[in-house]
Amino acid sequence: MANTIELAQTGKRDQLIELERKYQKKWQEDRLFEVNAPSPDELKGLSPAEVQEKYPKWFGNFPYPYMNGSLHLGHAFTISKIEFAAGYQRLLGKRVLFPHGLHATGMPIKAAADKIIREMEMFGQDFERFDAEAQEDKPTKTAPSGPAAPAAVGKATKGKIAAKSTGLTYQFQIMLSIGVPRTEIKKFADPHHWLEHFPPICMEDNNAMGNRIDWRRSFVTTDLNPYYDSFVRWQMNKLHALGKVKFGERYTIYSPKDGQPCMDHDRSDGEGVNPQEYTGVKMEVVEWSPAAKAIEGKVGGRKVFLVAATLRPETMYGQTNCFVGTSIKYGVFAINDTEAFVCTYRAARNMAFQGLSSERGQTQQLFEIDGAAMVGTKIKAPFGLVPEVYVLPMDNVLATKGTGVVTSVPSDSPDDYATVCDLRKKPEFYKIDREWVSIDPIPVLTTPTYGELTAPRLVEKLKIQSQKDVKQLAEAKEIAYKEGFYSGTMLVGEFKGLSVQEAKPKVRTSMIDQGLAFAYAEPENLVISRSADECVVALMDQWYMDYGESEWRSQAERLLAKMETWTVETRNLFEATLAWLNQWACARTYGLGSKLPWDPQFMVESLSDSTIYMAYYTVAHLLHGGDIFGQTPGPLGVTVEQMTDEAWEYVFCNGPWPDPEPFPKEKADALKHEFNYFYPFDMRSSGKDLVQNNLTFLLYNHAAIFPEDKWPLGIRTNGHLMLNGKKMSKSTGNSLTLKEGVQKFGADAMRLSLADAGDGVEDANFDEKTANANILRLHTLMTWCEEMFKDESSLRTGPKNSYHDRVFEEEIVDLINITKSHYDATAFKDALKFGFYELQSARDWYREVTADIGMHADLVKYWIRVATLMITPFAPHFAEHVWTELLKEPRSVQLASWPDPGRTADRAIIETGVYMRGTLKTIRDAEVTLLKRMQKGKKGKSGEDALFDPKKPKAVRIYVATKFPEWQETCVQAVKDSYSTSHDKVDDAKVRDILTEKALIKDKRAMPFIQAFKKRMSEIGAKAAFRRTLLFSESDILRELMPYLKKSLSLEDVEVFSVEEALQREGHGFTRTIIESSEPGGPAFEYRNV
Repeated sequence: MANTIELAQTGKRDQLIELERKYQKKWQEDRLFEVNAPSPDELKGLSPAEVQEKYPKWFGNFPYPYMNGSLHLGHAFTISKIEFAAGYQRLLGKRVLFPHGLHATGMPIKAAADKIIREMEMFGQDFERFDAEAQEDKPTKTAPSGPAAPAAVGKATKGKIAAKSTGLTYQFQIMLSIGVPRTEIKKFADPHHWLEHFPPICMEDNNAMGNRIDWRRSFVTTDLNPYYDSFVRWQMNKLHALGKVKFGERYTIYSPKDGQPCMDHDRSDGEGVNPQEYTGVKMEVVEWSPAAKAIEGKVGGRKVFLVAATLRPETMYGQTNCFVGTSIKYGVFAINDTEAFVCTYRAARNMAFQGLSSERGQTQQLFEIDGAAMVGTKIKAPFGLVPEVYVLPMDNVLATKGTGVVTSVPSDSPDDYATVCDLRKKPEFYKIDREWVSIDPIPVLTTPTYGELTAPRLVEKLKIQSQKDVKQLAEAKEIAYKEGFYSGTMLVGEFKGLSVQEAKPKVRTSMIDQGLAFAYAEPENLVISRSADECVVALMDQWYMDYGESEWRSQAERLLAKMETWTVETRNLFEATLAWLNQWACARTYGLGSKLPWDPQFMVESLSDSTIYMAYYTVAHLLHGGDIFGQTPGPLGVTVEQMTDEAWEYVFCNGPWPDPEPFPKEKADALKHEFNYFYPFDMRSSGKDLVQNNLTFLLYNHAAIFPEDKWPLGIRTNGHLMLNGKKMSKSTGNSLTLKEGVQKFGADAMRLSLADAGDGVEDANFDEKTANANILRLHTLMTWCEEMFKDESSLRTGPKNSYHDRVFEEEIVDLINITKSHYDATAFKDALKFGFYELQSARDWYREVTADIGMHADLVKYWIRVATLMITPFAPHFAEHVWTELLKEPRSVQLASWPDPGRTADRAIIETGVYMRGTLKTIRDAEVTLLKRMQKGKKGKSGEDALFDPKKPKAVRIYVATKFPEWQETCVQAVKDSYSTSHDKVDDAKVRDILTEKALIKDKRAMPFIQAFKKRMSEIGAKAAFRRTLLFSESDILRELMPYLKKSLSLEDVEVFSVEEALQREGHGFTRTIIESSEPGGPAFEYRNV
């Protein structure tokens, strides 16, 4: 079981938290994060481009969190992407808008409130009758599945339910676990109480993290805020008028318990699951097997059909038998007075909500039977070239997929063919008659790759031995389906000669028209509603968004093409979703929300009222600023009744100002002014799982409602956040709320760890050990900065005449520019690496190499200023302290500017810094190696160790080469001659030809060198790699480094020789093999005792 760590000492953390609270209070008092558009007078006469140049803005947002609990660390992670970007954009001098809404729409709050009501009835007002020990003895309660349904077991049950599991059975226990007193829980039986309780906690937690949020613009969703409700009504009315919202009969995921569609946010498991449409094939029973004869007297004279669900109706001509699962229990269900279907209860339950039963939603089970008992039953095969076939056993039939009855077409289904082969090999084992499997595969269609018998060819090709080879069969099934659908041509039937793509819908329609089949649908995978109901697919009249409609989809695709996504993976996710997303139910009858304006019996569902609310942020503060429920008109004094659809249209879409006017036009112009300045938003940050629904809905809705210049500029996504390398889970103790994270580590240390967790769409990791280490890092750095200002006399003043001064200054400039590039790319982990860790490494080196002369005061102060500003987005409290208390700046660091050096760094100087550190490390590592050899009693090549004892006084000779060995130059030239600039690729065959020509192909040094050189090309670029000359004099730099080399390595002397000079002195202490190993940028050296 994974658990969070405990901190042993908290003194330094507590000191940092005290500072954090101090500065948070100051920021709130000074209202630093409340931002408004420039006044109309300031913008008068300026074009939109001129406005952005003179008064640049940045607007970031993230999905407003649901107000049914405290924010957890996963929320903090997504919030941090906007928060860090907001901090950086403020440094660039932009007006930064970061608002935060409070989501309440949908089922979760209402469902939880209803649970509390039921639990109060069970256990009393304060749950005083609850007996924990008695509850533990009770069997686990499962979702209702009916009399013949098997237990739902397998990976489908492991998704969100496992991820969100608290290990608690009752809602009141969950409330206790999040800190609600037992005597207060009864209040949460009222859904509205949740919205009085949790929003203030959400705000407090964000403020404790130091987030730069303009709270004036916050609001609660649903009709509890009449202004927001008015906004949603306008949105829906506009979409309806545009023909984007339609009404009709369609399949939808449906919760029988809730009596309404179950959309993604209404689910505890199964998010992203859609209806899967099948053809239900009716196979009439001709003669029951002896074990199933009892059914005849139980069906009231009805015809009985085994019903199979198939995705491939075009192959029904090739039926040779039918399969059932021998361990599955089936029901015989009355469909009407004349027909009964044999299938699983789960399938019958779905059919009951699709108009297939006499009473909607009701199943009438006449009989229950084991699958094994039906083996040997003779049935009719609709459209089959063999009109009657037998029911046979199959190991891999699933009760959780389809109807539990499977048609068998061994010519085109690898599973069917493998099973038939097994049955033919061992009829006695499977307790069947050989005659029942006597029919050979019947060719139905032909493909270019596999001919007329696709399944037998694939089984042979993939070496499938039996139906137990499920992995290979899954691969074969996918190949067979794709090959048949995209390349197949029909060989038989009324659509012979047509492509399978053309024939499939025609065969299906023909079967249905002849009464041999029917349309059937079920969820692609298990879906559990938040009320713990296993959902079905229902066919029902409903309001839906017509996503996927060709013209609308092309608009959304055009929006996506113009929009920044920051990663290719995010763009690919959007493109894939746009390719499959279609009609989406947008209304429900249960839960909280805004009523559908033209059909108020319905409410707008939670993923449909949250697609353009970012626009609402731009005006919320003027309509009801400071009142999240919108009960009090804001600064403009506009009442909710005055915000008509026409007024919204004027503000957001340049519609005509209505006559008579609902309120003075200048007030509407004030709203429009704010919207036009801040919109479109620049960046929205979200978990990647929302691309498949809400974020793509956002694209569609913006494309339909707003003019093109108001389309979103960017959406970035992130993966889920793990804690200590494992999924967060309350039941295992491996979880942290945002509040707990701040209390445990302090805001800045937590923020640094969030930045360090990761930036891509893959799952990130918050490491508590890193967070704990960040406490020490921040405290140590703060203490060092304080010491520098307290004891300036220890610092050097006057001219910056040390070469190390110059290197340090250039490294600061370089790191500023590198860090900026990462902030620009929202690559926060790398921004932290270079702007915090690498910057401190540069300072550490400078401090060491100038220990004899001291660091220069001006450079130390410059470094502190730069370090403070570059860490401000991540650790604003630390930065504020250094900025105002140590650097004595009069204004908050939140109002400071990025430390732009106005130039690039001198590459030659930067390379000398890298060279000095690298050379020191190489020499130091060599001495360590020599010591290890001596301890093990080993000798080096030529016995050189015998000439040197590291424990005695020592000196080092360094050999500097001005040119590379000739064989290396030849290899480099071979690579250069074989390199394609346009393709950025080396032709390896050509390289080998050149090496052969130059008689180097057999030189054992050549190919390893070339591989290493190609790796360097990939790391620094081809142009830089081919430039084989240094930008500096090695000898000069080594002489600058000599004092530090002597001190740090305890050397009596350091001598620098050119290779040519050293070879002239070849002999004792001047070893030829060592001297000749020197290369430009890679000096050789040898120790000696003195």
